[in-house]
Amino acid sequence: MSESNARMNAIQAIIQYKPEATPLNYADTNPTDFFGCNVFNDRVMRERLPKSVYKSLRKTIEQGVQLDMTLADVVATAMKNWAIEKGATHFTHVFYPLTGLSAEKHDSFLSPDGNGGAITEFSGKMLSQGEPDASSFPSGGLRNTFEARGYTAWDVTSPAYILENTNGTFLCIPTVFLSWTGVALDRKTPLLRSNQALNRQAQRILKLFNVHTTLPIISYAGLEQEFFLIDRHFVFSRPDLLVAERTLFGARPAKGQEFNDQYFGVMPRRVLSCLMEVERELYKLGIPMKTRHNEAAPSQYELAPLNEPANLAIDHNQLTMTILRKVAKRYGLFCLLHEKPFEGINGSGKHLNYSIGNAQVG
Repeated sequence: MSESNARMNAIQAIIQYKPEATPLNYADTNPTDFFGCNVFNDRVMRERLPKSVYKSLRKTIEQGVQLDMTLADVVATAMKNWAIEKGATHFTHVFYPLTGLSAEKHDSFLSPDGNGGAITEFSGKMLSQGEPDASSFPSGGLRNTFEARGYTAWDVTSPAYILENTNGTFLCIPTVFLSWTGVALDRKTPLLRSNQALNRQAQRILKLFNVHTTLPIISYAGLEQEFFLIDRHFVFSRPDLLVAERTLFGARPAKGQEFNDQYFGVMPRRVLSCLMEVERELYKLGIPMKTRHNEAAPSQYELAPLNEPANLAIDHNQLTMTILRKVAKRYGLFCLLHEKPFEGINGSGKHLNYSIGNAQVG
């Protein structure tokens, strides 16, 4: 098929587009009723954990005190029961290898009971540590390929959550990813270590001014996410967009962003419907998405959340990108997250609103 025919067919398909996604029943559900409903958050922990276990876990989260691993079995049982009530059959340790993407390996809660049946199991060891094959992940030359062992370790400062699928749900546990010698093989470990370094130096500076705080100094972040939403028929007619998520050749459009009429303009109905569903999914995961608007370039948009502790904000941004891509498909759209998919118009930034402090200072 010639390039011109492919383009004309794509345009014709767009003209004939009919919504496939089921409209949300927004009138009967208040976002405040389901915000964070799929998160093993503080409210859930307070309800399901013994008081002593809850206090110990909160001290680890808030003050950085080393976690008492004898409590891990209690936390794991509560987390498993909560997840199963939500329809989960599997759990996964979510980590961010050097590929720049999220990684996960799903393991079932089910185990044979020896009598032809099955029971559900999820121990403290299964919660706190996993052992995926690390040989196929990039390591920056830090070790030999045959040294395949890698460990995921539970990041207690970021809450576990449930992801929904048409045919079920699964429990996601945020983790770091390390080699057997303790070398970081992911993006999260350096962030957590940098927060520890920040706290040490910030506490030192505060003491010079006779300011004392009992809580660690941490970093806060609010990551604005820009992206393009392009009709999938156009994307499927461009192999470069499919493979590289950016155009490698082509002519400039007759009209770009010269008149600045896209920026903060009225959103197309189809795009707005898509983003409303995205926000609904994000609210279930406790992600405080605050703002949506048109960006400067044609077909470019932005979602912006409130500031959160940096580690949690990074996890939420990864989820935001995943959900944007998933939901866009339901509306016949393709979400481009590449920083510069088109020449001659603006690229997509990820503006970082950053601060440091804690509940007592800053």
